[in-house]
Amino acid sequence: MIGSPIGVTFLEDGSHPASQTAAQLGDFIAAARQSLEIAIYDLNLSGDPADQLRTAIRAAATRGVNVRLLYNVDFPNPIPVPPPADPDTVFIDSLEVGARPVAGVPALMHHKYIVRDAGSDQATVWTGSMNWTNDSWTREENVILQLPSRVLAASYLRNFNELWNTQRVDGSGKYDLASTRVPDGPDGVRTQVYFSPGRGPRMAHLIAERLAHAGRRIRLCSPVITAGPILGTLAELAAHPHVDFKGVYDRTQMHGVLGQWRVDPHAGWKVPAFTTIAAGLPFASKVTTPYAPGSVHDYMHAKVTVVDDTILTGSYNLSHSGEENAENLLELVSAPLADQFAAFVDRVYARYASVAK
Repeated sequence: MIGSPIGVTFLEDGSHPASQTAAQLGDFIAAARQSLEIAIYDLNLSGDPADQLRTAIRAAATRGVNVRLLYNVDFPNPIPVPPPADPDTVFIDSLEVGARPVAGVPALMHHKYIVRDAGSDQATVWTGSMNWTNDSWTREENVILQLPSRVLAASYLRNFNELWNTQRVDGSGKYDLASTRVPDGPDGVRTQVYFSPGRGPRMAHLIAERLAHAGRRIRLCSPVITAGPILGTLAELAAHPHVDFKGVYDRTQMHGVLGQWRVDPHAGWKVPAFTTIAAGLPFASKVTTPYAPGSVHDYMHAKVTVVDDTILTGSYNLSHSGEENAENLLELVSAPLADQFAAFVDRVYARYASVAK
């Protein structure tokens, strides 16, 4: 955002070489002076991007930065969403830093964040939807945010330490955090972070509430839309449209979800609800490659909701399962920042709007 210390990067399918994203991540790591806490769902890189990241992390550790890494493991076949993580443990070992796996059973450690130099005046959070894989950096739609704030970094560090100490998803995030300003101070962007599973239901209801009270515009990107409160609110909007709306989802992944719903007696109502939404609201959908070992991962992976001048983004898919995962959701209130996010959704919508529903 021009004139703001909040850094935002939007990735689109084919828009960036992986080396460019690796360099951006490397620069963020290179600025660390005290500590790096990394929570990443999927870490599987090859070639030059892997070399760049390894060099950056090793250099940080060599100059005395305390580096800790959490990653997800052991979740068998959670298809259709999200596709399973495939962490490269040989690569992780080669980083020569403290690393701990979090077993993704029964729910995923689905975060994608870094806390840099928590407790210092330079404390900064890196978060968003992007995993650390070559395809995530080249073939997917993703969002990256860099947020300088000692207060926000402390919130993420609290979540990280829970997961680090227990190596379990369940039980984490069971607290309410006060809103803060990013950067710290009265002139910063009003910001609040939520962590699931502790506040998973609250996250879904928050998004539904913001959607229900939209006065001017809604922009929405999510691989899937399965959370009941959000489905119900969107169905109401489809029946009574009154705001400028554009949305994008991953058509292949939603097709898999619909198949599951049709044989689940508890989810049968969701099929007509989603059908109503897709037909009644201006949605575009990206046809992606079905998951298979070794297949390209070209998912529509961004998680963005813009309502008027409010943005909700992070690692959380608009899904019921996401309420049970370890996820983070950021709410930011800023007209210029919301304009940026809305323009991103508009570009993605325009790219995939020609796909027949």
